Amino acid sequence: MNAATAPKSRSQNRLEGFALTVLLQGFPTFAGAALLLKLAHHEIAGGVVVFVAMASIFHGLLTPWLAPRFPKFLEHSYEPLFFDASLSFVEKIEKWRAQPTTSLQLVTNVLLLSLLAVGVMSMG
Repeated sequence: MNAATAPKSRSQNRLEGFALTVLLQGFPTFAGAALLLKLAHHEIAGGVVVFVAMASIFHGLLTPWLAPRFPKFLEHSYEPLFFDASLSFVEKIEKWRAQPTTSLQLVTNVLLLSLLAVGVMSMG
């Protein structure tokens, strides 16, 4: 289908990029960090949910701003596709998933989170 789509507003595109960065990159990273802290018997001030939510939100807010300034340091934390205004929300996810490095990231996250979850549950 060659349907013409209405141009996306700049704020809507930023919101989509922010949401995708938080959910697909920040959340798994900080959930893993919280599991590591739990495994090391460290208490997280405010609780795990607050830590993961706040860290993911800060990651989503700061990464798009810092990544263009420090590309070598944040190359694995920033996905420019998430902020491409010419793509729909679903197309952004589809194109991201089609990248070879994304597959490696997803498999690594799944294995790490599974291993950490087993470790944490075996402690109690």
